[in-house]
Amino acid sequence: MMKKEEPLQEQETQLNRQEAEGQPEEPAAQAPDPKVAELQAELRAEKEQTGKFRDELLRRAADFENFRKQKEREAVMASQRATENILRDLLPILDDVERVLANPPAPEEITPAAKSYIDGVELIKKNLDRWLESKGVRPIEAVGTKLDVDFHEAISQMEHPDAEAETIIEQYQTGYMLGERVLRHAKVIVAR
Repeated sequence: MMKKEEPLQEQETQLNRQEAEGQPEEPAAQAPDPKVAELQAELRAEKEQTGKFRDELLRRAADFENFRKQKEREAVMASQRATENILRDLLPILDDVERVLANPPAPEEITPAAKSYIDGVELIKKNLDRWLESKGVRPIEAVGTKLDVDFHEAISQMEHPDAEAETIIEQYQTGYMLGERVLRHAKVIVAR
C-alpha cells in the first residue's frame, strides 16, 4: 500500500510547487478555447455598454435634479413677484389712510360722529401696518438721514439752516422695504 500512496503524494507535492511558482497545471502549449475568447469579448462589450448606460443614467438624473431645482426657484420667484405686486398696489391705499389721519378736522369741529370716524380710520391704519409687518414689509427711515438713492428719491431741495446738504428734511411719501428689497423708494425733500 505504501507504494500507491507515494506516487499520489509526489503528484500533490509537485502540483503545490507548480502553483506556488505560478506555473500552470497544464502545459502552455494548449491554445485557448475560441468559445471562451468569444465569451470574454462579449463580456467586455457588455461591461462597456453597461458603463455607458450607467453614465447616461447619472447624467440624466443630474439634469433632472437641476431642472427640478430650477423650477422650484422659478416658482418661489414668481410667488415673490406676485406678493410684491399686491403689496405695491396696496401702498397707495395706505397713503390715503395716512393723509386722512394727517389732516383731521379742527378740534372744535370734531363731533361724536367725526370722532368715531377718525377712530375707525386709525384702527384700519393700525391693522394695515400690522398686516404689512407680518408680511415682512417695513417703512424706510428717511427724515434726518443722508440721502441714499438706493432707498430715497429726492423730489425737491430746500434751504434749511439746521441741516447739512443732502440731509433729508421732509418726507413726501413713505418708502417701504420687503425683506431686503425696496418695495417703493421714499420720496423726500433734501437740504441744499
